[in-house]
Amino acid sequence: MKKIVFLAILVCAMAVCVFAQSYTVQSVTGRVQKESGTARVDVNAGDILSADTIIITGIGASLVLKEGDKTFTVPAAKNGKVAELVTAAGVRIGGNIATTDTGAISRTTGQTSTASARAGEAAQDEDIAAE
Repeated sequence: MKKIVFLAILVCAMAVCVFAQSYTVQSVTGRVQKESGTARVDVNAGDILSADTIIITGIGASLVLKEGDKTFTVPAAKNGKVAELVTAAGVRIGGNIATTDTGAISRTTGQTSTASARAGEAAQDEDIAAE
């Protein structure tokens, strides 16, 4: 009985290894690294990453992965296992990275109440209530 259970576990483990997903790196923008033991190694185009590989994308970096006919774009400042990152909401399947206008000229600020502004309004309300 023990041999049958051991054999079943062994067969299941081998099936997981055979059907494990692997992702091919199509392109890398900026600094993208993967954990290899206790060190971090740069990821380059053409590398093959398993679903359990932990990757770190730096600020302004991106990673485009391909699995079969699907393409995944991992945006900047995302860390974790490849399998988790390609299923995350922030990852675009088959998407392109768009540039964002970060110029200060086109920005407007809203009127936001601060604690001192609210305290000033509260003092005026008390003066009106006292009259």
